[in-house]
Amino acid sequence: MFFFVFLPQLMLKFGNITLHDEPVLLAPMEDITDASFRHMCKMFGADMMFTEFISSDGLIHNGRKSLQKLYIDNNERPIGIQIYGHLIEPMLASVKIVEKANPDVIDLNFGCPVKKIAARGAGSGMMMNPELMEEMTRRIVQSTKLPVTAKTRLGYDEENKNVLEIALRLQDVGIKALTIHGRTRSQMYKGKANWDLIRAVKEHPDMEIPVIGNGDIRSGEMARDYIDTYKVDGIMIGRGSIGRPWIFKEIKHFLDTGTPLPPPTVADRVDIAKTHFTLSLEHKELPRGIFEMRKHFSLYFKGIPNFKPLRMKLVTSTDPREIYHLLETIKDTYGDFQPENPYAYDK
Repeated sequence: MFFFVFLPQLMLKFGNITLHDEPVLLAPMEDITDASFRHMCKMFGADMMFTEFISSDGLIHNGRKSLQKLYIDNNERPIGIQIYGHLIEPMLASVKIVEKANPDVIDLNFGCPVKKIAARGAGSGMMMNPELMEEMTRRIVQSTKLPVTAKTRLGYDEENKNVLEIALRLQDVGIKALTIHGRTRSQMYKGKANWDLIRAVKEHPDMEIPVIGNGDIRSGEMARDYIDTYKVDGIMIGRGSIGRPWIFKEIKHFLDTGTPLPPPTVADRVDIAKTHFTLSLEHKELPRGIFEMRKHFSLYFKGIPNFKPLRMKLVTSTDPREIYHLLETIKDTYGDFQPENPYAYDK
């Protein structure tokens, strides 16, 4: 089984949170970073994690799905709950609901690029209104005793890369750390992330809070290079962790030793997938516990030759017993085969 222990010196602090030096964080992702996936990422060494992002409107109107996202386990700490919205009063009301879940941090989503969110001025849409963003953040910081952090992008589009202005505004009103995704809203997830602007924020003489970089990191080699080049206080992993929660082990091993780990075997991946699937079924009702695993199953076994027939069965079955049987079949068929990391970094 593919387990991990890592005990470096504790150094990075923000608010009442203390993290390992050069921490590796799990990004908040809708329909991805649920309790079952967070459990897997924590098992492989994620230093801090965030829930799926939660709508302030959903919380104040007692939306079932929104309220379910508030669930956290003490084994996940430190953990942040991320919220989004475009109006101050609903955001303030949602903070009071979030406080009852007792997270370690409240994180403000100023970076989601999805059209239905950004178009109404929430998520990365908030970057077009720095004054409102600043006032909302000020009011939230004043309303809670929990540390408040934020996640943003470089700007709304190529003509409006205002992340430095926003970073200074948010720091001035009291956030304790800032995560920056190295793309604009208009880029969505296309093209290469621009970490030069992240470094410009980190190295600005007036910036005092930790700056976490996010975007494109998919290996230990990349993590080492980006931390050293762009001088960030830590890195956040998003899409690179989907179907690959062991990325945290790989990255932290490389940061600690300078050497890469061999990729997990198919047998290792089956054991990991089974644990993840069992947790998904425990936390969610059928068929949701199956449906939301499919994106992970597709990537758990990426790089296996002649795998399409088994993959199609795995991502279409609605019977938990059949899925467990298919996983055992994969293990018996491919066993010690080690698929290459499809995102290996060639500097």
